[in-house]
Amino acid sequence: MKAMLCVPPGGYFAERWSQGNMMPSLGVLYLAAVLEQHAIDVEIVPSHVLGLTWQDLARKFETEKPDVIGITTTTENRFLSFQLADVAKKAYPEAFVLLGGPHFTGTAYDTLSHLPSVDGVVSGEGELTLLELAQALKARDSLRNVDGLTFREKGEIIASAPRQRIVDLNTLPMPARHLIPWEKYNFQLEIPEKGLVPAANLMTSRGCPFHCTFCATPQNWGRKVRGLSPENVLREVEHVIDRYNAKAIWFYDDTFNYNPARTERICDMIIERKLDIKWYCEVRVDLMTKELTAKMAEAGMFYAGFGIESGNHRVAQEIVKKVATLEHAYRFIDWANEFGVTPNPFFIFSHPTETWEEAQETIDVIEKIKDRCDISVAITHIYPGTELEERAYKEGKLPPDFSWTNKHPPRVIVLPAAQGHAPLYVDKLSWKQLCELMFRFAGVKKKYSLLRKIPSVLKNISSFADFQRYAILFLVFMKFKMKNMLKS
Repeated sequence: MKAMLCVPPGGYFAERWSQGNMMPSLGVLYLAAVLEQHAIDVEIVPSHVLGLTWQDLARKFETEKPDVIGITTTTENRFLSFQLADVAKKAYPEAFVLLGGPHFTGTAYDTLSHLPSVDGVVSGEGELTLLELAQALKARDSLRNVDGLTFREKGEIIASAPRQRIVDLNTLPMPARHLIPWEKYNFQLEIPEKGLVPAANLMTSRGCPFHCTFCATPQNWGRKVRGLSPENVLREVEHVIDRYNAKAIWFYDDTFNYNPARTERICDMIIERKLDIKWYCEVRVDLMTKELTAKMAEAGMFYAGFGIESGNHRVAQEIVKKVATLEHAYRFIDWANEFGVTPNPFFIFSHPTETWEEAQETIDVIEKIKDRCDISVAITHIYPGTELEERAYKEGKLPPDFSWTNKHPPRVIVLPAAQGHAPLYVDKLSWKQLCELMFRFAGVKKKYSLLRKIPSVLKNISSFADFQRYAILFLVFMKFKMKNMLKS
């Protein structure tokens, strides 16, 4: 039994991650580690890192003849994954072509209905599903007993029972970093006064107890947060320091401080062991205290992300369903600045029912804190399995016949070159207003990157509506560019 786990040529994050500085896919590394633990031959194929073309991959599948070809899939890179599935099935039809990843909350049937090259889809946590699939294929047993799997059987699409989430993450082996060409990733983080340093990514917990309407994490990982013990967190931290020369860590948890006592214990252990490591994490500001902020900074936290989402109270509390308030955010920003940590608040425009006046309140907040933070802004995206997706269907923003496998869906706003290949949720704000909000933010950040995206923009125009939207985007961009030039 041979399993080949693949990342498409465009990468795990598609256009959202620089080709010169790539983060390994932890999901793939965990899958490989579990297969290896059970003596199943597994190879990781990070096509984007190895520079493999579609032709290279086809030859590899044809020559090496893996029994299972697993392909990781996010919503934004899904069409690259779909193309890789086509390449795999044509090159070696005998392989079981399997898709998995965060995109498949509620999309498994849609995927199999439209993509004949795909034999199966994993929904939810994939470690045990992939292991049991490989074992069942080897023993020629029925796949109906493999929980978490949707597959074809004699022309019929079969969905097995849902996979129960892994209760104790401490039972999992560490991610199989030794199976990838680590040095080729060139994953680095920029540390103040040190510049770019070698980095590693870790996930110490899964799940999120909160209810943000646009976020798929609770559906993918569950609302009950499960975490590694502090001892196992430190074991992995020391592992990436000793074996991979990591000087910085990106903690990929949705809420690193979900349990403040656990967070404090992790920090105490880093301090006690005198580990020279800097790290980034995402936090809930309503769970932060000044004392915890100080402890995290002492232990190496240099950058902290958190969601504000909207500067308007009604939108934040009633639409986004945030628990934290602006007061919580301002308080944490003060503490972070006091202890030498860069706060990184996230904002989103075009929430359901958000008006122009309410969006201006978000801009006002951004301008109030711009000199003390590194700010991130996006337009609201629709992801499968979210409350927002359900709302978009009810409102007709996603038509009844919408398929996540259609690259150019009619009546759906998608701008891959500018915002990734997930549908955009556009409600009360006009497209021109959204562009003005985004470039007004760009004026705050002094970031202008539209011109370098022109080739990708031209490649992705598939309708007159697309052309109109990109034209408006370009005109607003030029307006702000000229305005900025006249100021200087």
